[in-house]
Amino acid sequence: MASINAYCPNAAVAVSSNLKACNSTKSLKGLPSGSLFLANKKSVGVKGRSIARAAIVTGEGDLASYPNGNGVAFSRDEPVGVEMQPDALAFGTLSADSIPTTSGFPVENDEFDLDRPTEGFASIPEAIEDIRQGKMVIVVDDEDRENEGDLIMAASMATPEAMAFIVRHGTGIVCVSMKGEDLERLQLPLMINQKDNEEKLTTAFTVSVDAKHGTTTGVSARDRATTILALASKESKPEDFNRPGHIFPLRYREGGVLKRAGHTEASLDLTVLAGLEPAAVLCEVVDDDGSMARLPRLRKLAEQENLKIISIADLIRYRRKRAKLVERSSAARLPTMWGPFTAYCYRSIIDGIEHIAMVKGEIGDGKDVLVRVHSECLTGDIFGSARCDCGNQLALAMQQIEDAGRGVLVYLRGHEGRGIGLGHKLRAYNLQDDGRDTVEANEELGLPIDSREYGIGAQILRDLGVRTMKLMTNNPAKYIGLKGYGLAVSGRVPLVSLITKDNKRYLETKRTKMGHLYSFNAKGPLNNSSSTITNDSNHNPNSALN
Repeated sequence: MASINAYCPNAAVAVSSNLKACNSTKSLKGLPSGSLFLANKKSVGVKGRSIARAAIVTGEGDLASYPNGNGVAFSRDEPVGVEMQPDALAFGTLSADSIPTTSGFPVENDEFDLDRPTEGFASIPEAIEDIRQGKMVIVVDDEDRENEGDLIMAASMATPEAMAFIVRHGTGIVCVSMKGEDLERLQLPLMINQKDNEEKLTTAFTVSVDAKHGTTTGVSARDRATTILALASKESKPEDFNRPGHIFPLRYREGGVLKRAGHTEASLDLTVLAGLEPAAVLCEVVDDDGSMARLPRLRKLAEQENLKIISIADLIRYRRKRAKLVERSSAARLPTMWGPFTAYCYRSIIDGIEHIAMVKGEIGDGKDVLVRVHSECLTGDIFGSARCDCGNQLALAMQQIEDAGRGVLVYLRGHEGRGIGLGHKLRAYNLQDDGRDTVEANEELGLPIDSREYGIGAQILRDLGVRTMKLMTNNPAKYIGLKGYGLAVSGRVPLVSLITKDNKRYLETKRTKMGHLYSFNAKGPLNNSSSTITNDSNHNPNSALN
């Protein structure tokens, strides 16, 4: 590594928290303009001049290597983009004994496959095939919901034998998930307006029914099968049913498990994926004592009866890989502090959230495009919070793309606080002030450590024409997530922020508990030769390198 002294005469210091390129670095023995960054803080300048001392990689070092197995690296005179912060004094480095010297991520190839089932569960294609054949599957939801399992099958394949099995192992409350258009055709209104629905998971029950023809009391296995077949038939009319009855139709929410991660949506999604009529039977499985069956009991039942058992989480991943999630709504030229970009707005089909893609230059054949997928961080991106490195990474990524003359930054909204939302993030900050780290704070609040999902970002990139990319990230989950959606990652470009007293513990936690990679020396404290900002009105710019 080599040290540089960057001298910026008359450096403009802005009030904005965004980083500003020092354009005077052209004189630094071939180091291009904008490759050294200064955080905009008024304390930096002395008589209009600012000096930064930093360590940079000049060769095949950690900051520039790609995980492509070909030994490809930046040439020695190509900048990586070093960012300096005026308050990044010698507060020390991450406390780990060592740090990876490669920019590849330590993951197995099959971890890129979104179709790979959770350990101990069957694959979604296996379950779809069983549904197509008229068999049942057990579907388990998340531990944060009911953590229950439902017996599920296609309504159009219902038989008296299947109903007897479901009643024997289930609660006896047999439901049929149906689309809103079919419920309206059969004039089956909700039991209660959804606005007034006080059921914990807001399950959308309609009035219950029995088939009017071919049944007696409606409660027998044969009668229930007859009613279910009538509900699944496109030939049925409103007058074909008695109300109330012993079968409970449920209103499916459009978007399925991508919109609501419940059994109502999972059952119908599986049936539609199997190519059958959009109506599905579901019933909660109970234990021998009548209590709700949990995973050990569900696994035992699946083994005894030769049933596939799947998770809703796996079904969500399967659908996200295949369903259209966003649509492009508008575009405009957007001059920025880094240079001119074209801004594209994308609207989520699932929840209506709008995302933006900042595009520089021509994507062309879509190969080896420099890409940053950035999660929304209001506190860091807008207000310059020193608790995280988000704002600095955003600015550095924009400058890297500007310097390259070609690239894309996708800004994903709805990712605040790694997906927990702004309010919860501020609550987590309070817990961090009391001594917890970012992971411990989320866990104490009963929130996921990281609930972000990158399918929308992947679809935006594909719509823009990106096929292979050099991904700017330190986060393995982002790398894995995008590869899982069919995008090839030909290289990784780290985004390096120096450690400050405000973000040191946060960065250390991200590295030690969340697997983030940082390409700087993790042994011993920082010293003046590697991370000190100095102000010197008598500095000689001709002695830039030493």
